[in-house]
Amino acid sequence: MFLLDPGGMLVYYNDAAATLLGRSFSELGEIPSGEFGEALQLATPEGEPIRRRDSPAGIAFFERRPAHETLVATAYNGVRRKYEATAYPLFGAEGEMHGVVAVFWEGAIRERNG
Repeated sequence: MFLLDPGGMLVYYNDAAATLLGRSFSELGEIPSGEFGEALQLATPEGEPIRRRDSPAGIAFFERRPAHETLVATAYNGVRRKYEATAYPLFGAEGEMHGVVAVFWEGAIRERNG
């Protein structure tokens, strides 16, 4: 899983996510979600690029609603993987946006990029 703050900064991901992403959070640190999303080269399972705002985390952030999608991403170690991803916006007691939590798990394909 990973967390975005209300400004769109990637502020945390757990060790299970680090295994799939190819780099630990302590190595990467906090980065803007746009930079994080761009590095992953998100695509549909058919290979069509996905705009960051159309990814589950992007929909949860910009449209303020939960979203689920199957997608393909390139990890920081160059391995492309198919994922199932679900993201939820996080709201406070007064309805203010606190960020996004996304959970994802590996699907079937696995190949080394490039």
